[in-house]
Amino acid sequence: MNDDELAAGLSQTPGYRYADVVGDRLFVAGQVPLDADGGLVGPEDPARQAVMCLDNLRVVVGVHGFSLDHIRHLTIHVVGAHENLVSAWDAVTAWFAGDVPPATLLGVHLLGYRGQLVEIDATVVRGR
Repeated sequence: MNDDELAAGLSQTPGYRYADVVGDRLFVAGQVPLDADGGLVGPEDPARQAVMCLDNLRVVVGVHGFSLDHIRHLTIHVVGAHENLVSAWDAVTAWFAGDVPPATLLGVHLLGYRGQLVEIDATVVRGR
């Protein structure tokens, strides 16, 4: 994690970077539903967790000099029943005001934090 990410209010990460810039591309690690203090947001609420992941993604993208318009692909990982996938997807759709970048929605068995239901990673490319 770099100092700009920490100053922007993201929680510290154990032993890895939030993102890497390679030329005009930003590769963003899976954003998790943690607040600035490292607390899990929205236990058992996939919609709320999806929003927190996207809010964190917005911060990472901005800190590295990119904009949300530069997002080229999202992968949305969701734990639990089909209803959790639908709830998370509805939150993503609302967050992007109905104009979601190309995305893959995946049902998964488990994520890294106890109680975590959603994680979102992204590929971001400057220019159209």
